[in-house]
Amino acid sequence: MFQTTGLVPLLAERGLTLSREQVFRLVTQPPQQMSMDILAALCDILGCQPNDLIEVRVVNEEARKTAGGETPGLLPAVRRTSIRRPEGL
Repeated sequence: MFQTTGLVPLLAERGLTLSREQVFRLVTQPPQQMSMDILAALCDILGCQPNDLIEVRVVNEEARKTAGGETPGLLPAVRRTSIRRPEGL
């Protein structure tokens, strides 16, 4: 398949209606999110498994040091959150 527009009718056959622009963005840019229906349809169309389409990478790595100064490995960064109660409660 050489043109992204070729995916539009193939997705429609599987009950997924996407515009040419949406399919173009899906193919040319890493999506921030994707429905399982679209992923399953793409795997069916391309004859592949999800692992063939998805690459998992750790983002925001942070080195953790031990008391001895060694770095045992990289851990994902921890993000602290706080919960605020609405005023009046």
